Amino acid sequence: MNEYVKIPNIYKREEHGSNNLIEGSYTKPELEYLAGLEWSWTEKIDGTNIRVIWDGYRVSFKGRTDKADTPKALLEKLEELFGGESKEELFENLFGQKPAILYGEGYGGKIQSGGDYGDVNFILFDAIVDGYWLKMANVQEIAASFGINYVPIVGSGTLDAAVEYIKSQPKSQLRNRELEGIVARPMVPLFYRNGEPIMVKIKCRDFR
Repeated sequence: MNEYVKIPNIYKREEHGSNNLIEGSYTKPELEYLAGLEWSWTEKIDGTNIRVIWDGYRVSFKGRTDKADTPKALLEKLEELFGGESKEELFENLFGQKPAILYGEGYGGKIQSGGDYGDVNFILFDAIVDGYWLKMANVQEIAASFGINYVPIVGSGTLDAAVEYIKSQPKSQLRNRELEGIVARPMVPLFYRNGEPIMVKIKCRDFR
């Protein structure tokens, strides 16, 4: 089932020397063209990418790739959140026999920055059902149905405004330290010619 798309950085990097970002030099022409429009910004979580896969009959869990190992504690948490007969019925009620993938981040414990986020948990940020990417509001509804969190929405505005927001060294809503970064998407979902959604990541460490 579909691996999650690779989200591009906002700016290109210097090819030699410092490897710093070249502000104003966008990594994709679509980003430059859309930069002045309104984008929604969600918190980027420092964890491991997880796919919760519904094939129309049963649920399974995968990492970013099919070969990626998922920590045991995280698998146990995923079983708690999505396993069992009652959750299977919920999947059936929500999606029927349509294949669906819930994309989220496993975080906390010993995952990436670990205890900064507290105990091991899973947070939802995207979903695809029967080949169609869902709108943010629909993904939030799925999160509410399962009683799980959706990634925090931290603001909105142009991409220039998003960069200025990151330069202010904002605090995370999930841990008591600096934000890892944000993922920005156009307010109206837009897609590249290959069908992948247009979005961009902006990391705090690139602007310290």
